[in-house]
Amino acid sequence: MSESPNPRPTTDAQTIDPTLFEPTIEEGVLRLRRPGTRWLSGGWNGGEYEGPAAYSVSVPEGWSCEDVEGYVDDRLAAAGFEDPGPTLITGVDHEHVRGARCGPAEAYATAGVSNPAALPMTPDGDPDPDGENLPDGEPVAGTVNVVVGTTRSLAPGALANLLSVAAEAKAATLLARTGFPGTTSDAVIAAADPDGEPARFSGSATRVGAAARACVRDAVYAALRSRYENDRDAAVPGSVEDAAYGVSTDVRGRVFEL
Repeated sequence: MSESPNPRPTTDAQTIDPTLFEPTIEEGVLRLRRPGTRWLSGGWNGGEYEGPAAYSVSVPEGWSCEDVEGYVDDRLAAAGFEDPGPTLITGVDHEHVRGARCGPAEAYATAGVSNPAALPMTPDGDPDPDGENLPDGEPVAGTVNVVVGTTRSLAPGALANLLSVAAEAKAATLLARTGFPGTTSDAVIAAADPDGEPARFSGSATRVGAAARACVRDAVYAALRSRYENDRDAAVPGSVEDAAYGVSTDVRGRVFEL
C-alpha cells in the first residue's frame, strides 16, 4: 500500500533565494539559467551540453506528439526563451515545481504519480532471458523530473555520477513517500560550473554528492506535497491498478554464474 505524502516541518522554499540557477517561468516553461554551465541530460534530447540554460516544458493531460523537437521549439519561442539547452517534458504544472539548496548543490523537481512504475522484489513472472514479455509502451510526459546542479567543476565521470546520485535520491524519496520507486517517464539533468572549485568525485560521501542527495530528496518531497495537498482531486494511487497509467515489472531475468 502506498503512503500519502504527509507534511513535515521544513523551511519554506519560497523564503530562500536560489544561488546556482536563475529560475524563470513563462507560458508553462521553466528556464533554469546560468551562463557557461555543463549539462548532462537523461531527457528526450539527452546528452552533454554546454550553455546558459536548461528547460522544463509543462504539457496538458493526454499530450502526445510525433514532432517533439518542433513542439519544444515552439513552446520555448512562445515563452521568449532563445538559448538552446537540454529540455525535460513534464505532465505537472509548474506551479508545483519546488527547489532546494544545500551547500554546493541546488535541485528543482516536478512530481506526480499518475503513471507509477512498480518493481516488486518477488515477481510472479517466469524467467524471461530473451525479453519476449517486456512492455513496449508509448512514451508519456515525465511526471517526476529533477534538475540538480553544483557550483563545483566536476570531472567528466563525476558529472555522470551526479546524475546517478540524483536518480537514486529521487527513487528513495518516491519509494518512502508513495510506495513506488519511480514512474514510467522520470528524467534527470545534472549540471556543473566549469569555473568552480574542482571536484574529482560526486558520490554520497563527498560534499557534492551529499548536498545533491539532500536537495533532490527535499525538492521531490516538497513537489509531491504541493501536487497532492493543493489539489483535492489529486491523490497518490495505492497501486498500479489504481493509477490512470502505470506498469509493474513482473518479468524476471534468468540469473547465471560466471
